[in-house]
Amino acid sequence: MDSLIDMKALLEGVDIFTLSLWLSGALLVLVMIGVRVAFATAFIGFLGLCLFFMQKQGFDRGLVTAMKLAGQVPHSKSTTYALSLIPTFILIGYLAYYAGLTAYLFEAAKRWVGWLPGGLGVATVFATAGFAAVSGASVATSAVFARIAIPEMLKVNYDKRFAAGVVAAGGTLASLIPPSAILVIYAIIVEQSVGKLLLAGFLPGLVSALIYGALVVGMAKARPSLGPPVRGFTWGQRFAALPGAMPIFVVVFIIVYSIYFGWATPTEAGALGAFVVLIMALWQGMRWGQLKGALIEAAKLTVMIFTMIWGVLIYVRFLGFAKLPDAFAGWISGLEYPAIVILLAILGVYVILGMFMDAIGMLILTLPVAFPAVIALNGGPDVTREASALGMTGEECAIWFGIIVVKMAELCLITPPIGLNCYVVAGVAQDSKLPISVQDVFRGASPFFVADVVTVAVLIAFPGIVLWLPSLL
Repeated sequence: MDSLIDMKALLEGVDIFTLSLWLSGALLVLVMIGVRVAFATAFIGFLGLCLFFMQKQGFDRGLVTAMKLAGQVPHSKSTTYALSLIPTFILIGYLAYYAGLTAYLFEAAKRWVGWLPGGLGVATVFATAGFAAVSGASVATSAVFARIAIPEMLKVNYDKRFAAGVVAAGGTLASLIPPSAILVIYAIIVEQSVGKLLLAGFLPGLVSALIYGALVVGMAKARPSLGPPVRGFTWGQRFAALPGAMPIFVVVFIIVYSIYFGWATPTEAGALGAFVVLIMALWQGMRWGQLKGALIEAAKLTVMIFTMIWGVLIYVRFLGFAKLPDAFAGWISGLEYPAIVILLAILGVYVILGMFMDAIGMLILTLPVAFPAVIALNGGPDVTREASALGMTGEECAIWFGIIVVKMAELCLITPPIGLNCYVVAGVAQDSKLPISVQDVFRGASPFFVADVVTVAVLIAFPGIVLWLPSLL
């Protein structure tokens, strides 16, 4: 075959680094026109591997080598111990939903904070934060509370855009608050401690929820018609609502406590959490149909995430041979600008990409290049805190950047035109015969973009919020 197609001669003189830039540009084009991230990255990565090895080995041997390398990724990465954490975290959320535990959580939040201006909106934020602590999936959180919270808010004359926006934005909290599937994906791609990253997301997630709640109260106080308070609950009724919500807090306690004190690995904690939720769900009267639905939905989301990881890691394998991450990291560290300015520019790119890509796809597509650049910007993986540009060790910078970039990924869940959470909320609302369009959800969620920017600014200014819990591990 080499006599017919002499690829070594054809590709002679072609610079693989330049080729990787062109292929990366082609990848962005494919994603922008709607090709799934998993398939686009797998195709470009495999094509890049083929061209790289054909240049060195000829057509036949180069093609075989590329196929072997690309074929090894799904098996080798599926058997990664840390990756087994994802299905258990996802299953916890779906079991909690199908068991009706989320309704109890929202009812408890409503009775305790409903008296505030925009009280049901605040209750939705806190309830989504609570559910996020057992879910790990932003889309699932938004879908659940679109069914529970929006009808309740509309009954007491909440503005429909405001109500839908609160639910869409509240769902994004699942990206930060452990157990978070997206933090696990980040840890696997950049090869950092899953346990430390999960603990690192706890306080930033709480800060983000408080900022969301403050925004809701401020908006409702400025315009009372957006969300009137709900009063009339006695202290007895408030305390009576707590037992129904306790299973959620028990699971959160088990997961965080066991990881923090080292009694269980994150994977074991996830499995234990799923088992506890299952027992509680059966105790609450979960039927076989509901259990089957939870298992099927968890399997669907897990397969989607695993497929994306496989595709991206094939692309990452090619980037490693082309040395694009190293070159970009060297270029970033050589820029004669303050480190914080360069960091803000990188985050600005995430804002732009978030308008056109989903959160997980955006992260796993950009991290192979962006992560080494930020680590180099800080001074390298082994830098001391005193010598680093951002005042953190290499490991601290990796954990801190993970929380920042995941928070940036949350923005793309509520920004047009992709904003997956907004489409999910609109779809659920329309299925429930509620007069809410996609445009209504996007407009209602737009103020929360400002809240997310404030949260990111706080986490950049005070990295200790991110690093305190991991430092105690």
